[in-house]
Amino acid sequence: MIKSMTGYGRAVETVNGREFTVEIRSVNNRYLDCSVRLPRMLSFAEDAVKQAVKQSVSRGKVDVFISLHSEGASEVQVSLNEGVVEGYIAAMRQMVERYGVIDDISAAKIARLPEVFLLDKPQLDEEQLQADMMGVVNAALEAYNAMRATEGAALDKDLRSRGETILALVAQVEAGNGQTVIDYRTRLENKLKEVLANTNIDESRILTEAAIFADKVAVDEETVRLRSHLEQMNAMLTAGGAIGRKLDFLLQEMNREANTIGSKCTDVRLARIVVDIKAELEKIREQTQNIE
Repeated sequence: MIKSMTGYGRAVETVNGREFTVEIRSVNNRYLDCSVRLPRMLSFAEDAVKQAVKQSVSRGKVDVFISLHSEGASEVQVSLNEGVVEGYIAAMRQMVERYGVIDDISAAKIARLPEVFLLDKPQLDEEQLQADMMGVVNAALEAYNAMRATEGAALDKDLRSRGETILALVAQVEAGNGQTVIDYRTRLENKLKEVLANTNIDESRILTEAAIFADKVAVDEETVRLRSHLEQMNAMLTAGGAIGRKLDFLLQEMNREANTIGSKCTDVRLARIVVDIKAELEKIREQTQNIE
């Protein structure tokens, strides 16, 4: 089974009182480029996320977004730093008495002063937190890979269909190429009759010229190789896996054969068929850019 490089997956789960949301999306890229965005308190787990992605993806630009809600706020104990608060109030009252300034002391103003509150946060179990998060990451990866596999199946079907179209066009070139030689021999014979009038025509010369022409326009080797390349493509699609780069190289070889066939076709009708072959190969090349 082949997979597309483009995909999207999302998972939301609440684990041990914390809600994790994981989104994964990707686009085409020559190599694997993974970017992970997560809350600061989860920054220690970035490498674990990248390793999980690396096990599932061979190439592509992959972005992973992780958010965390209900981060255990109820577990944080907030208390007054009584000594500091009493010191602030005493100093403010002394300021009022000594300098006669307005006495506008309020809780809101005191709360804005440094070190008025004490926060008691329990020590995080990073190992457990990472395990909880990775369960959701794996669920998102599963959805992401399922979408890529679905798109991959569509790509597989399209490539095989275009391969069949090319094979049919190649068959037309092969059939038409033989007829081109026959037509050339007929034209050559008629031309010689016209030029030489009543003089006897050297049949062996005609056969020689026709043979030389047939050798110049022969595309048997190229069509055999092109058929072989298409068989290789189908074999790769059947084997599945990360075959995008191999297919890209194989397409270069197929285009080379098509160009050679085109250079040998002297018949306008056959030249048009070769153009159709090239057009199908270009569509296959565009599709392979999406294959992992």
